[in-house]
Amino acid sequence: MATAPVTEAASCSLENYLVQPDGSMDHSIAVAKEALGSECVVLGHHYQRDEVIRFADYRGDSYRLSQLAAQTKASYIVFCGVHFMAESADIMARPGQAVLLPDLNAGCSMADMAEISQVEDAWEQFVRLGLTDDAGNGITPITYMNSTAAIKAFCGERGGMVCTSSNAKGAFDWAFSSNEKIFFLPDQHLGRNTGFARGIPLEDMVVWDPYLLQGGLTAERLRKAKVILWKGHCSVHQRFLPEHVDKIRANYPGMQVIVHPECRWEVCQKADGIGSTDRIIKVVQQSPAGSSFAIGTEIHLVNRLAKENPDKRVITLDNSGCLCTTMFRISPQHLCWALENLVDGNVVNQITVKDNVKRWARVALDRMLEIQ
Repeated sequence: MATAPVTEAASCSLENYLVQPDGSMDHSIAVAKEALGSECVVLGHHYQRDEVIRFADYRGDSYRLSQLAAQTKASYIVFCGVHFMAESADIMARPGQAVLLPDLNAGCSMADMAEISQVEDAWEQFVRLGLTDDAGNGITPITYMNSTAAIKAFCGERGGMVCTSSNAKGAFDWAFSSNEKIFFLPDQHLGRNTGFARGIPLEDMVVWDPYLLQGGLTAERLRKAKVILWKGHCSVHQRFLPEHVDKIRANYPGMQVIVHPECRWEVCQKADGIGSTDRIIKVVQQSPAGSSFAIGTEIHLVNRLAKENPDKRVITLDNSGCLCTTMFRISPQHLCWALENLVDGNVVNQITVKDNVKRWARVALDRMLEIQ
């Protein structure tokens, strides 16, 4: 199959797809996937809706999916996730692979909370205060995978790295081997939970607010801090509250509460277990029949675990509907539109990271591999 040209105008108008009901796309998506064959791989993040993830060749978290896609022979990677995930896939892709995001409006509120100019401004203030130099001698910057390519590159260029929720503790250990301070982006909760699990007192971790003068912190406070947390969070996981755990304890005695480390520290302290998405999945799958869980993470994953493990009881920690609304933007209509345009020779919604950003972001990602 010849390489498709990148076009600004798609041969199939998206508007014609969006007026169609979800179920009407199934046959067309299957036909397009068959026509594209091994030239195209569809990736589905765990939080994606069932109507879309059923067509994924691979399911997983953003980093794992990017790894898998780069190992395939596919020329086209259709990422059913959000923008930063598609960027990560492009960073890790082989030469000649094109990454598509079916809906460019599928962003991530957490990633958007750390804008590169704000982060650079914070670092300049650290330098002026004598906490570090431009190269990162004094503070090691670590960014969570849920961040833009620009933030990943920022960390890579200053001696830092990327981490996932699974290896954040290892990233902290790595960082403290060379510096006394960590600058953690963009999720304050993952950073706080990781630091506390490592034995760092809460008072030794401060939150930098980019909208306040000097982050809302005194120079003395910054000098004493071991971890400087960026004021960011996951809009889904921050919705879980300590009282939700209390309610489960009262209504379902003996039920295990497992939460994602993006949840608030107070919630994590009350839970029976804390784990990444993959860890949560494995705990449920490997538990004996009759086990029961209340899980603090995105509702699509919780519902899918309940369906795929009928011999266990799986419920959400809070039934008010903790939905990742930006992930939900990827619909069967968007997926069908992207695939059928590829069949017609058009690459739509391609995500391309600039070479200089890609180079330093890859450095940060490669450093993460040192701790795995």
